[in-house]
Amino acid sequence: MSQLENSGYKGSALEALKKADCDVGDIIRVTSKGKTYEGILIPRSELGEGTVVIVKMKSGYNIGIRITPDVKIEKIGKGTKPAFASPPLPKQNPALPHVVIMSTGGTIASRVDYRTGAVRSALSASDLYGVVPELSDVAQVDTEIVFSLYSENITQKHWKELAETVAKRIQEGVDGVVIAHGTDTMAYTSAALSFALQNLPVPVVVVGAQRSSDRPSSDAATNLIGAVKAAGEAPFAEVALAMHENVSDTAIALHRGTKVRKCHTSRRDTFKSINGFPIAKVKDQQITMLTNQYQHRDATKKLVLKPNFSEKATLIKFYPGLDPAIIDYYVDKGAKGILLEGSGLGHVSKYCFDSIKNAVAKGVVVALASQCIWGRVNMNVYDTGRDLLSFGVIPLDDMFPETALVKLMWVLGQTNDAKEAIKLLKTNIAGEFSPRTLPQENIFEGGEKTVGN
Repeated sequence: MSQLENSGYKGSALEALKKADCDVGDIIRVTSKGKTYEGILIPRSELGEGTVVIVKMKSGYNIGIRITPDVKIEKIGKGTKPAFASPPLPKQNPALPHVVIMSTGGTIASRVDYRTGAVRSALSASDLYGVVPELSDVAQVDTEIVFSLYSENITQKHWKELAETVAKRIQEGVDGVVIAHGTDTMAYTSAALSFALQNLPVPVVVVGAQRSSDRPSSDAATNLIGAVKAAGEAPFAEVALAMHENVSDTAIALHRGTKVRKCHTSRRDTFKSINGFPIAKVKDQQITMLTNQYQHRDATKKLVLKPNFSEKATLIKFYPGLDPAIIDYYVDKGAKGILLEGSGLGHVSKYCFDSIKNAVAKGVVVALASQCIWGRVNMNVYDTGRDLLSFGVIPLDDMFPETALVKLMWVLGQTNDAKEAIKLLKTNIAGEFSPRTLPQENIFEGGEKTVGN
């Protein structure tokens, strides 16, 4: 009965199914209120009521039948248990670029779990290739599972492991790398890889999906095809993030790994370049560069791997009434770096000043990014900002908080010396700083956005 016990059924529904010796996948007949329903017993949401049985009818529709004392359940046939079988891999074309797809988990590598009604990590990188046979027209594809995690469970240790794995495959001579990743923290990972993988000879493209690969509205296939195309043929050699340019399936935008943020919970064009523009896009299997400012693909370049990240960096978001004891807490816990997410041009309350001065005095690197989505920090305009500068707080120009936090973690993974850390923090490593902030309209308006150089 293990299949039934783990199918989401409970209460009176579970007891009635046990009594009728039914299991998930069996063909059953349910008689209720003078009507008879026949179909396949399927799993149900574990959060649903314990009085309903779910049957898939011959029509393909699912119905829920409430179990009452007069309901009769009969097993009339032994069915096939729900399962996913990987399709066979398509034939490789040796004339195409050699790209490796690495799987880390997430929606792009997920299928609907009908026990919970949610999605679960279920597909490997090999499965992705099998269910998107069009990839065989784009590249020779190898697949590799690095880990299988929802992206909210990915940590600095995983960034290190992933960077080392990517470096190994690049050193073996692949033409590009694609990383299938959950979208929730995909921008953090793309920033982390941008700092960890320096002097890249080929592109590294992080890709995700907002809707799982077995849904009709899934963006997984189009995103993956665009990412593989870019990894194999694009002229740039940087870490990029590939997702829908707008809500339709017309184009895939390629954002610089240190300049991209998830901006919507569910839209397919959720990722937007912040304080910058996408570096390229893929449309109709054609790659169009949108800027001349990029690192060029060059197989002779020698990759520089710097994969270490500190776990002793933290983010503190300023809000009205913030208790400065929070800053003291992290200092007492041994933090080496604190990123303040300040308001506006770069401010926090004067009530936090003593705690900030104490942190700096104890050798903690304290930096500041604005909680505004667009624009840049300028701490010289108001006396609050100038006071913070005088305490030793480091302004991070137009870096937004997610990238700034990842860079602080990376910097503190390279050195224990505060002065050296500050120097690295202020150095433009992977395009995380822009020399000036250009006017940018990047809001959601029918899925369209302005693109510029």
